[in-house]
Amino acid sequence: MLDANHASILANKDQLITKWITVAPADQKLRRKLARTAISLVMPAFFITGLAACNEDNNGINGMGGGIGTGDVSVGSVYSKVNFVPAGSYVHGSFDESAAEIIAFHPASRRSFVVNAQNKKVDVIDLTDINSPTFISSLDVADIGSTVNSVAVHGDIVALAVQANIKTDKGHVVLYNASTLERISSIEVGALPDMVTFTADGNTLLVANEGEPDDDYIIDAEGSVSVINIIDINRPIVKTASFDSYNSQKQSLIDSGVRIFGQKADGSMSSVAEDLEPEYIAVSQDGKTAYVSLQENNAIALIDINSATVTGIKALGAKDHAQVSNELDVSDKDGAIHITTWPIMGMYMPDAIATYSIGKKTYLVTANEGDAREWGNFSEEMRYPKGQVNTGKYDASACHGLDCADKKALGRLAFSSVMGRGNDGLYNTLYSFGARSFSIWDTENMSTPIYDSGSLMEKYIAEKYPNNFNASNDNNGFDNRSDNKGVEPEGVTIGQVGSQTIAFVGLERISSIMAFDVTDPINVKLLGEINTRSFDDAKLSAAHAGTALANADGDLGPEGLTFVSSKNSPSGKPLLLVGFEVSGSSRVFELDFLK
Repeated sequence: MLDANHASILANKDQLITKWITVAPADQKLRRKLARTAISLVMPAFFITGLAACNEDNNGINGMGGGIGTGDVSVGSVYSKVNFVPAGSYVHGSFDESAAEIIAFHPASRRSFVVNAQNKKVDVIDLTDINSPTFISSLDVADIGSTVNSVAVHGDIVALAVQANIKTDKGHVVLYNASTLERISSIEVGALPDMVTFTADGNTLLVANEGEPDDDYIIDAEGSVSVINIIDINRPIVKTASFDSYNSQKQSLIDSGVRIFGQKADGSMSSVAEDLEPEYIAVSQDGKTAYVSLQENNAIALIDINSATVTGIKALGAKDHAQVSNELDVSDKDGAIHITTWPIMGMYMPDAIATYSIGKKTYLVTANEGDAREWGNFSEEMRYPKGQVNTGKYDASACHGLDCADKKALGRLAFSSVMGRGNDGLYNTLYSFGARSFSIWDTENMSTPIYDSGSLMEKYIAEKYPNNFNASNDNNGFDNRSDNKGVEPEGVTIGQVGSQTIAFVGLERISSIMAFDVTDPINVKLLGEINTRSFDDAKLSAAHAGTALANADGDLGPEGLTFVSSKNSPSGKPLLLVGFEVSGSSRVFELDFLK
C-alpha cells in the first residue's frame, strides 16, 4: 500500500497527465514540459511493476509493453546511443521461404523458439553461447494443422499458433513444456490463428484469429480473438471475442473510417465479422485490455479480456504526405533519391504493435507497414488513376511541376482503388498503403497519434545507404521499393533499460533494425540502427540459386523481434533476437547502451 506522501505524488502526476492530454498537439513545448514533470514525480516515488517482469518471461515480441521502471529506476534518460553488436546467427532453411519468422525466448533453458514456415515447425535453438547458436530439435505439429504462424513463451510454457490444413477451418493453439519439449495439450481456436501472446501474469493466452478468405474468395472466415484461461494448464477454458455484434453497425464503422469492403466471388458482401482480420495483439499493463491490429481494415480493436468481448473498433485514419516532415519518395523510375511532399494520404495499417505504460497511462506503438487486399479475382491495388482524378487538386502545381501521372511523380505509386472516390466517380483523395513510419498512440484517444516518425526512417536510410536506398529484401537494386511502401516498418518490440523504454522497429525491406527512446512519448529520440546485409549482388544471386547459404548476403527481411533483458541474457547484456524471413536466419544482437 502507498503511504500518504506517495499517494499525493501520484495524484499530482495524474493531474499533470490529464492536463497534458487536453493541451493542443501543436503546443509541443508545453506538452513535453508536462510529460517530463509527471515522469519526474512518479519515478522516484516507488517502483512500478514494469517490463522487467514481462521480459523475464519473454513477452516482448508478442506486443507486451511495460511500466516505466523496475528496481534500478533513475530520473530522466540515461543513454543517448545504442550499439548493436552482431553475435551468432542460425540459418533455418532456404532463401525466401520464410524459414525464420517469429522468435521467442525461454530464459531458464537459454533457448530461442523460432517459427520456421518452410518446414512448418518451430525450431528450438540453444543460445547458451550467443556467438554459436546450436540447433536442438523442432516442434512438429503436422498431426494437428498445416503450419505454425506464431510462438510465445511464458514461464515454462511454449504456445504455438497452428492454422488448419484448410485455412478457413478452425485452427489450434498447441502448448509445450519449454524445458522438456513435451507436448501438453492442443486447444481449438478460430480460423487462421496468426499471432499468440500471454498476459503478463501468464494466466491467459490471447490469439488473433485472422480469418482470411480462401484463395478463390468463395469463403470468408470470420475474424475473432480467442481468450484462453490456462490457470489450470491441463484444463484450459476458451472464450471467443467475436465481431458478430458489429454486423449491424457496418455503415457506421465505414463512416468512422474503418475499411470494410470485402466482396466474395459470388458477389455477396462480407459481413463485418468476416471482413475484419485480426493481425497482432498487445496487452495493457494491468492485463485487462487487449489491443488488436486490424491491418487491412486500418483499425484497432479493443478487447475486454475478462469477459472476452470486443468493446470498440477505432479507425486509425491516414497521415498527410503533403505536410513537411511527412515527405516520401514515390517513384522507382526517377533514378534519384527524391524525398519530398506529395498531395496524397498514407494509411497507417500497422502490422506488429506493442504497449508500454507511464503510470496508469497506456501507450500503443504501431509499425505502420500497410497491406492491400487481394483475394481471388479482386485486387484493390491500383496505379495512378489517370483521367479519374480531381484535376483541380492533382495538377502540375501539386506535383512539383510534373504531370501527376508521370512515372517520376505519382504514376508509379500503389494506391487503394476503394478509398477516396466521390459520388462523381473522381478520386478526390489518393490513399497509399502504409505510413513508412512508426507511431505512438494514447489509448484513451486514438483519433491521431501523439507521435509519428514521419519521414525520419526514409531520410536516415537515404543518408546511410545512398547506393541501395529503398532496396528490397531480395533485391539490392537502388530505389526498388519507393513506389510501394518504401522501407516498410513491420516488426516492433519494447525493451526496458534502466529508466528508459526502448522501441525496436524492424524495416522489412532495407532490413535495418532501428532503436528509439520512447520514454517520453512526445519527445522520441533515435538511439541507433543496424543492418547486416552486404549488398553484394554476387552473394545475393548465390543465395537465390541455393549455391550458398540463404544469408550469404546478410540478414534479410526482419519479421519478428524480441528483447531479452540483461537479467535474462546468457551474456549478461541486453539482447535483441530477430527472425529474418528472406535470409531464413535468426540473429542475436548484443546491445551496448552508451551515455
